[in-house]
Amino acid sequence: MNNGGVSRRYFFFGSLLAGAVPAGGFGSTQSLKALGFKSVLNKLNIAGVGVGNRGAADLAPMAVSENIVALCDVNQEYAGKTFAKYPKATRYKDFRKMLEAEAKNIDGVVIGTPDHSHTPIALAAMQAGKHVYCEKPLTRTVWEARLLRDAAHKYKVATQMGNQGFSHEGTRTCAEILWSGEIGGVREVHAWTGGIYGGRFLVDGAPTVDPIPAGLDWDLWLTTAASRPYNENMFSRWRAWIDFSAGGSLGDWIVHCLGPAHLALQLHLAPPTSVECVEVTGQNQYVWPESARLRYEFPERGGMPPVTIHVYMNLRGDVKYPDGMAADEPLFPSANNLADRGRYAPPDPGTRGERVANPAPPKRPRKAGEPIDRTNRPGNGSLFVGEKGSMATVARGEGVWLLPASRWEKYALPPQILPRSVNHQQDWVRAAKGGTPGCSNFDISVPYIEWLILGAVALRVPNTKLLWDAKKMQFTNNTEANQYLRPNIRKGWDLKL
Repeated sequence: MNNGGVSRRYFFFGSLLAGAVPAGGFGSTQSLKALGFKSVLNKLNIAGVGVGNRGAADLAPMAVSENIVALCDVNQEYAGKTFAKYPKATRYKDFRKMLEAEAKNIDGVVIGTPDHSHTPIALAAMQAGKHVYCEKPLTRTVWEARLLRDAAHKYKVATQMGNQGFSHEGTRTCAEILWSGEIGGVREVHAWTGGIYGGRFLVDGAPTVDPIPAGLDWDLWLTTAASRPYNENMFSRWRAWIDFSAGGSLGDWIVHCLGPAHLALQLHLAPPTSVECVEVTGQNQYVWPESARLRYEFPERGGMPPVTIHVYMNLRGDVKYPDGMAADEPLFPSANNLADRGRYAPPDPGTRGERVANPAPPKRPRKAGEPIDRTNRPGNGSLFVGEKGSMATVARGEGVWLLPASRWEKYALPPQILPRSVNHQQDWVRAAKGGTPGCSNFDISVPYIEWLILGAVALRVPNTKLLWDAKKMQFTNNTEANQYLRPNIRKGWDLKL
């Protein structure tokens, strides 16, 4: 089978996992002994860094089966609820002191800090021989992403990026539908997020200087970033700031929305040839813009045609609705609405759920070529435009459905040919005990994040088509853009293998 799809050799994670398994295999007795993996019957001792918010959410599914033995946060008041939840866990402010003190006690580290501090913490943990679960978008720059992948190889640890959508049933069903040839070859993908975490609060002038809250170690929070006075918005709304996040919502919701496209279109097989910021408003030297549109161009790969990916951050976009869509049919309803309306969505994200494909009769069909109303945001999700039809995914990939709804009337979902996951965190726990590598281990997640965060560079050099050479890790036509491929690292925080 080809027919605009891909051959069956792409139906499994084989191509994604190429090079991800250490010599001897994770499951071999020799490698388990050499790498210090535990029996599946033994509990892991897990430490969390940055546990006031996202880190706490990552620890919860692990605490069901494993031991939470150490917690670290630069603001212990903010992390108070998590500390109270795990009263037996030893508390720390400085992750370096925690790794030193707990060297013989912990097996893995969960990192839920802001983007800019992911690399120093993850690198130090791997150098200490600890398995690492690190929140998305993993890193702010391409250089850091490759550094962490190299470190995972050197220190032979199990890794996972925290993009939960890679473990969702809907994401894998999306890939199976596309690979079956149902919508034909895909040459366009459009992805939206309703916000960009831009700097509306900083219109003119430099950031204000605010008093440091009691209990917060501001200098430690900055880690590798340049030293500067405390500003409340930097701390509480860090995603808006260029120095602390990977492109605002690009590294927040867009990394989720484009996960199904990365898997289904096998974008790891060939890096993009170009990236361009084609529309931007509200620029500022300190913060990401209020809205923007990006365009990535990928070459042919694995029998699939070239594809252009359009990203809309706080913009509606000029995309045409697929022919035959009902007047009231949204592109991205909620996962619960998907189940109600007969599209496929698991009842509980991260679980297997029931596979359904029932009709939802359309009302007034849209006129051919009728544009999406730019005044109304579509929500978080992606639209695949194929030669034979269209398909959409919602949010992290929790739901997937063909468009228009009438296509579901007699449609039977393809066989389940990709393995399913219990949840993203337990996927990493299994790997840390010597099982199959995580579905978003650094060999898989780094190629994804690398092409995605090229968009953050494009946001800083707008209206310029940047030509990308992945082998040389540089843009071939813009020296200014190349300076944003590596982070600025202040003295005392050198990052080396």
